[in-house]
Amino acid sequence: MSKLKITGKELRATGYPQGPVISVAMNVMQKHYKHHTKEKVMEILKRVLESPVQYKDDVVLAVIAEQLLPKAPKEDATISLNNQGIPFNVFGQEHIEEGALHQMYVAAKLPVAVAGALMPDAHSGYGLPIGGVLATDNAVIPYGVGVDIGCRMCLSVFDINPKELTQRETSFARELNEATLFGSGAQFDRASDHEVMEHAAFYEMPLLKSLHERAWKQLGSSGSGNHFVEFGIVDIAEKDPVLGIEPGSYVGLLSHSGSRALGATIANHYTKIAISKRRLPQDAKNLAWLNMDEEAGIEYWIAMNLAGDYASACHHIIHEKISKQLGRKPLKRIENHHNFAWKEQWEGKEVIVHRKGATPAGKDVLGIIPGSMTADGYIVKGKGEPAAVNSASHGAGRLMSRTRAMQSITENALKQELKKHSVKLIGGGLDEAPFAYKDIHVVMQSQRQLVDVVGRFTPRIVKMDGAKHKTWGKKTREM
Repeated sequence: MSKLKITGKELRATGYPQGPVISVAMNVMQKHYKHHTKEKVMEILKRVLESPVQYKDDVVLAVIAEQLLPKAPKEDATISLNNQGIPFNVFGQEHIEEGALHQMYVAAKLPVAVAGALMPDAHSGYGLPIGGVLATDNAVIPYGVGVDIGCRMCLSVFDINPKELTQRETSFARELNEATLFGSGAQFDRASDHEVMEHAAFYEMPLLKSLHERAWKQLGSSGSGNHFVEFGIVDIAEKDPVLGIEPGSYVGLLSHSGSRALGATIANHYTKIAISKRRLPQDAKNLAWLNMDEEAGIEYWIAMNLAGDYASACHHIIHEKISKQLGRKPLKRIENHHNFAWKEQWEGKEVIVHRKGATPAGKDVLGIIPGSMTADGYIVKGKGEPAAVNSASHGAGRLMSRTRAMQSITENALKQELKKHSVKLIGGGLDEAPFAYKDIHVVMQSQRQLVDVVGRFTPRIVKMDGAKHKTWGKKTREM
């Protein structure tokens, strides 16, 4: 009989918590049960996990049971995680890194966790993994939402012949250059007007009051990283009653950005408060929550929603500027947050659903899932799949870290890829090269049960941050 082989990944999938119990269980079973079948061994381990107290006096299995039994409380003890977390579904697991899976397993063990799912574009983040969805009971997790609160997609579809993108490329590129600013600290000399800046919370909450002036100067800007504003071709194969656009090809204006310094400051401020209130084990530290009925939780909820409205206003200002310059009103505007928390119903009870890098995909809810600077994006309609907590991916998801991308992708490779796909890039750098992202087609294939595709967006003129440390130098900055 072959030697018994069990892995830590298999034990975690069964519900075993990350920690010493994994190696203890593996050693015990390989030493004392090496002649048993793997199925029999896993069955024994499941029984120990489900009822460790029954095995605390077992000659062999007691050492595993001891690791699973609650430890005696100490002074100033941390909040215990549940040994067996809530079950959650993983979509496209074969393409998701171990770090993201581990982060989701930890989140599933929070005492406030109710339901969860991991999207096919998932990768490691702070707190929840990017692509993580978590529903909680009367609790909001600032790092479950993320630093860029209300980061979102916005697509305007114009009844313009896509051939004009090639014929008048310089003109369209100029509109992108003039409509917004990129860069983490970018501010306008002259701020735009928008009713969001008159929200009462800006004048009533000290933190928001201190952020008001800078937020106003950044209103309508786009930030850095993977944020962009781009023109492309929208193809509609057949008319969908929810989308309501006739079949054909159109010019699309697609933007991706969030709440700028406003959202980042809110996230960091309330995460510190949450960590001070809820002491969790080190690997769960960034999942500290605020109760919805305590002062800090109420404040965060107000601030988070304001940051979401602010992010939306930034997009609307950009789109309205460009729409005015084009002399056209869009046939349709589609938009969605993907770093946010919502109050939703789950099995007859109100819960807080965190979607960190995940798109809302309730029944007939429209959204946009982008690919990369050269890969197609998709207009989607949610199917309302409970297994995914009514969610879908927010994009293709990173395949490489920014550092690895900068080290392994050459300027010439990016130049050739842009040429291959007939894409003009303004700004942008190697850290955002298409090779740094997963294959969007594989990601979409992994979530067929979550969304229906009702349209396609193909990038043609892409504007991103042109920070010097990320770009190729003056001669090759624009492609």
